[in-house]
Amino acid sequence: MPDLSEFWSHGIAWLSSHAVTPFLTLLHINGLAGNPDEIAAALMIAALQVAIIGLIFRPLETWFPAEQWTDRKLTLVDRNYTVLMLLGIFPLFTYLVLTPFSHLFGGSDSDASDSSTGSPLAISHLIPWFDHHPLLLFLFYYAIYDFVYYWMHRTQHAIPWWWALHSMHHSQRQMSCWTNDRGNLIDGFIQSMVLAVVGLLIGVQPDEFAWLMLLGELAQNFSHTNVRLGFGRLFEKIFVDPKFHRLHHMLVDPDRPNLHNCNYGQVFSIWDVLFRTALYGEPVRQTGVGDPIIDADNNYTLLGLHWVSTKRFLGSVRRKAGWKPGEVSFAEDYTPIPLKTLSPADLHDLHAAHVKSAAAADTTTATTSTSSQTEAEAA
Repeated sequence: MPDLSEFWSHGIAWLSSHAVTPFLTLLHINGLAGNPDEIAAALMIAALQVAIIGLIFRPLETWFPAEQWTDRKLTLVDRNYTVLMLLGIFPLFTYLVLTPFSHLFGGSDSDASDSSTGSPLAISHLIPWFDHHPLLLFLFYYAIYDFVYYWMHRTQHAIPWWWALHSMHHSQRQMSCWTNDRGNLIDGFIQSMVLAVVGLLIGVQPDEFAWLMLLGELAQNFSHTNVRLGFGRLFEKIFVDPKFHRLHHMLVDPDRPNLHNCNYGQVFSIWDVLFRTALYGEPVRQTGVGDPIIDADNNYTLLGLHWVSTKRFLGSVRRKAGWKPGEVSFAEDYTPIPLKTLSPADLHDLHAAHVKSAAAADTTTATTSTSSQTEAEAA
């Protein structure tokens, strides 16, 4: 049987010498801190992730769809962005930012026999027993990583300026296996830095961090998949499945306006169970955001999405209301409007505006060319 670890190492070495190093030399950035092998490893991990999404998760959406769509036009921007992020932006970000950041705080200078970054709070430093049980150490890292992600995710929804960014992720009316990486780059940078700092503090090495990210990303790619699959009554209380996460992305119900504030977990739903944010047993609901300012994201391509979500961020972060915790919608000048100040009639009006906008988009979609429809069906 072939040695997969040896095959993986040879693949990294070949990609590093034949593609990564020449590319960095061409851009005159190969003298920056970090190792080209690390960006090669990130590229191979990203390619593996794209293959799993496209060859496994995407067919599941055809066989077991949660929502039936007449076409997949809105998923195209998410698919293109996912490929761009995973095979371009994120590996470069890892090489140019995260790796030097790790090295700055000792991530590359640790003793080879020590599995930590040298941080005094490193798990293996506090509990040396873990050095002899690397798999258990990795699982412990992941539990901490996922716990931090849960609370970071709740904060993204609670702070208006952060919601202004994160809402780009939620604005998608057709949530699919490609939706996970749909997000403003500023939001992605903040998330990566939060998780990287936590990783350094608890002793996660850069290569371990890449695998933590892969597992988390794959779990989220699956949980965003448009399928009616679940893990059963026992395991759904421990792990996030597509039915569970789809409820997190549901449109606001004007009759139960707090129902969608649920299911924030990334991989482990146990955090939602423990902190009473878990919701089960609801039927399949349409995804998206009822606020018409945010729902308008669906009218834009990749650059437009970033532009309008960044304008929401800039309109929020410079205002006092943008820092006051609470769920908000946005005025036309991007001033945050607390939802608690809206009457039930206002919420119904927002919902009606969303339905009208979505219906208009469906009518436009029906007039698209055959070639566009073919491309959308493949996404």
